[in-house]
This record gives sequence, structure tokens and C-alpha cells, in this order.
Amino acid sequence: MSLDQPAGRQPAHPVAPQFPARWSPRSFTDRAVPEADVMSLLEAVRWAPSASNHQPWRLVWARRGEDGFAAIHLALAAGNQVWAGEAAVLLAVASKDTVTNREGIEAPNRTAGFDTGAAWMSLALQAQSMGLAAHAMGGFDKDKLAAAVGLPDGHTLHCVVAVGEQGPAEALPEDLRAREKPSGRKTLAEIAVHGRF
Repeated sequence: MSLDQPAGRQPAHPVAPQFPARWSPRSFTDRAVPEADVMSLLEAVRWAPSASNHQPWRLVWARRGEDGFAAIHLALAAGNQVWAGEAAVLLAVASKDTVTNREGIEAPNRTAGFDTGAAWMSLALQAQSMGLAAHAMGGFDKDKLAAAVGLPDGHTLHCVVAVGEQGPAEALPEDLRAREKPSGRKTLAEIAVHGRF
């Protein structure tokens, strides 16, 4: 993907270009993503930061045409099924809910979701650096997806990520074409304050 700044995504302050250039398209070409490239995406995930280095994220992935891909796809909400089946790879992203504490007891990991979000961002930026698009979805049937990926007890599903080469908006159903553009962002004043809330 290009690091050119899309219209409407001009930062108010200097940042590295990959941040405003990254967005989540829905249109994908039919280009396959080789397993070696999937491993690079997962390697980026592996190096994400995490509290006390617990690395709670767990991913299940499959490429288009594989049974695992079809199972993940069928667990998506209907609106996501329309376009996500054209992606080259689908990844279910989960986290382990507990960690082994210093006393050797499994205790809740209160930062598991936060850390897994960092892992997703690592995947998204790695995909972008490889000329690929990544789109995370929260629209899925939790029970169907858990069954599809064999989710172990003590784990939480967070999203499904579609990855592939970005396709043209015209390839989408008409009702999605108008949405196939980078979204804007809230102002800094809406998301951050100096000193206290």
C-alpha cells in the first residue's frame, strides 16, 4: 500500500507517514498471499509490546481456499461475509485471559486485551509495509467463531482480520462503494487532555 496521505487524513502534527496512510479497505483482489508472507505478518505480531512480556495474543489463520478460512468466514456477521471472503487471509485474534503469577497461580491478566490491540496494530503496519491491506472486524458470532477455531477455555476472541491486496472500490457491492475510503479522525482535543480528565 502507498504511504501517500489519503484525502481527509492530513495529520495536525508531524507523524510518521504510515499512521495516516493506514486504513481498512473492504475490496481485495484475487491475489494469493504466500505462507511466507503470512509468517512475516505473524512475526510482527510476535514483537508487539506487552505488559510484563506476557504476550497474551493468540491467532488462528487460514488462506482463501482452505477449510479454516471457510469456517472463519462463516462465523462473520452477514455484512462482513459479503466482502471478507475475497481476502487472501483471515486471522482470528484472541487473547489468553490469565497469566501465571509469581506464586505460580493463574491470575486474571487485566492488560490482555490492551496488549492484543498492540499486536493487531503491529500486524496492520507490517501488512501495509508489504503492500497489503488489513481490515479488523468486530462483527462475528462469538460462539460460531470459537467453534470454528477450537478456542480453548480461558481465552477471549477480539476480532477477525482480513488481509490481502487492496482491490478497486468498483469490485464491491454498490452499497459498500461509498464507504470504501479512509475515515477521518477525532481532533486531539477530543481524545487527549493535559493533566487530568
